[in-house]
Amino acid sequence: MNRLIAVIGYSGSGKTTLIENLVPELRRRGYRIGTVKHSHHFPEVDKEGKDSRRHYEAGADTAVIYADALLAMIKRRQPPQAESSAGLEELAKYFDDVDLVIAEGFKTGHFPKIEVYRADTNAPPLYQSVGSVIAVVTDADISGSVRRFGFEQVAGLADMIEEAVLEG
Repeated sequence: MNRLIAVIGYSGSGKTTLIENLVPELRRRGYRIGTVKHSHHFPEVDKEGKDSRRHYEAGADTAVIYADALLAMIKRRQPPQAESSAGLEELAKYFDDVDLVIAEGFKTGHFPKIEVYRADTNAPPLYQSVGSVIAVVTDADISGSVRRFGFEQVAGLADMIEEAVLEG
């Protein structure tokens, strides 16, 4: 897969919001960005009752929604026994036209990760137990060898991604 970075964190920590802020910042710098969201349930790509969802529910192995400015795919696959980075590698063929893939929700694997951590979380930061975390975006006063960014420091985080992932 092209360059890859994962945004990890507890539910409700702000992972999606960070990605929503990071993507336009990286695009302004000239990068083409792809994203992957890990989900444990059936995704809401197409509403129940719509034609492509009906195709999938009828048993199609792959159902595609194709429009002038949109392509969405629902593909049947065997779920892995545990969360793994293999799913990301399986998706590589769909991202051959981007410079960076930002994955949300993949904690395993040896690719670089950015943790989103809130001070009011009643659990320890993940960077203490999950490998390859290169930065934490947080409102907490944390210490350690990992770089720390505030939620408003998107440009600084993009600088670090350029240095560590895109150019490194």
